[in-house]
Amino acid sequence: MAGTIVNMTKKEFTQILSTVVEQKLVELFGDPDEGLVMKTKMRKRLLRQRKLIAKGERGEEFSSVVKRLGLS
Repeated sequence: MAGTIVNMTKKEFTQILSTVVEQKLVELFGDPDEGLVMKTKMRKRLLRQRKLIAKGERGEEFSSVVKRLGLS
């Protein structure tokens, strides 16, 4: 990852910004899921998604989902 914002790609900046916003929201409002029990099926799905993201796969673009579902 680049050392300064000037040298960052749009994707790198977006990832950092998303992380910072999420951290701030959790700091302000707490974790709404704290204390809830996660089902085994959901845990497996999240772990599978984590592996895919670590490999660089990011899923379907939001605009594509909106178009596919006819939500535009």
